[in-house]
Amino acid sequence: MESKTARFTVLLDPQKKQAFEQLCASQDLTPSQVVRQLIRGYLEQHNVSDGQQKPTHNPKVKS
Repeated sequence: MESKTARFTVLLDPQKKQAFEQLCASQDLTPSQVVRQLIRGYLEQHNVSDGQQKPTHNPKVKS
């Protein structure tokens, strides 16, 4: 687990938030645990490890 933490704020439709929280609870997970898993998976998918490697180029995103 990471040694330091930072806050990450996300705006979400209230119905989606409630559905997400209920799904997490049904799987005995906290929403924070699931979001951390999603972020780790996304970074891994794009070959980024703790900011050490540059993310793959996305032509849809302007630099």
